[in-house]
Amino acid sequence: MDYQLLLLTIAVSFILAVIAAPLFIPLLRRMKFGQQVRDDGPQSHLKKAGTPTMGGIVIIVAFTLSYLKFSVVNSDFYVLLVATLGYGLIGFLDDYIKIVFKRSLGLTPRQKLFGQLLVGAVLCALLISAGHNTAISIPGTSISFDWTGWFYYPFIIIMMMAITNAVNFTDGLDGLLSGVSAIALAAFAVVAMQATSIAAGVCAAAMIGAVLGFLVFNAYPAKVFMGDTGSFGIGGAIGAIAIVTKSELLFLVIGGVFVVEMLSVVIQVVSFKTRGKRIFKMSPIHHHFELSGWSEWRVVISFWAVSLVLAGLGLYISKGL
Repeated sequence: MDYQLLLLTIAVSFILAVIAAPLFIPLLRRMKFGQQVRDDGPQSHLKKAGTPTMGGIVIIVAFTLSYLKFSVVNSDFYVLLVATLGYGLIGFLDDYIKIVFKRSLGLTPRQKLFGQLLVGAVLCALLISAGHNTAISIPGTSISFDWTGWFYYPFIIIMMMAITNAVNFTDGLDGLLSGVSAIALAAFAVVAMQATSIAAGVCAAAMIGAVLGFLVFNAYPAKVFMGDTGSFGIGGAIGAIAIVTKSELLFLVIGGVFVVEMLSVVIQVVSFKTRGKRIFKMSPIHHHFELSGWSEWRVVISFWAVSLVLAGLGLYISKGL
């Protein structure tokens, strides 16, 4: 795969996001699409109330235009596009309901579950029609097991639900998800090059450029938040890249920050419901560090650093070294 194509894709997507954001932010502000802040969260976040959200539209637009321009059109192309836009649409509907209808929870859990199952089912249909390899390999080894039949596809649906929600949980601090996702996507771009999947490589590159362009306006102090529109779209892209490059389990390493963020929520909920006690001061875990006295920027930089280490470890493992 031509790495120059990926660099060009990143550059174009970045420029599109940098151009689009200043156009969308005033529009979101005029439409009063402002962020709602939890009263029980860190007090420093109260000043963020009213900051324009749904900025993930910028990410989706920049990604889509650059991806359509530079990607080859094959079976992988459709899987990646449907995953990104499909889950991004779920996030958009969630954001829209929260803001326009003043419903703090947005889509109901049942509605969100139905949407995720529907998009997951469409992805499985595309994979089946493409004759997708259903074997699961353990990264860094020659061990693999083939879930022949229908066992693989429920796994894919659950995997995509887990990844999109894990990525969504990570979106809580200025620039946190933008930086962590850019690093994870960079690692998956390398994986795509190794797997010679041009569509996956261009998808990763298009999303890297989009989130880095968005980061210009989302870094502390953020001028705009991506909302679920962005986080679900990013999660859909990352999950689909892992699937088409046959690196499903490698996500557990490269996306380790996302995994920990989700586990912190699960552990917190289970502990409180079974023992009546909280393990963390607040979940997801990035808020725990904030309430422990860390500055927001320190938490973000630390998580970026951890993500960088995990991305490097994932690539090291992927080569079987």
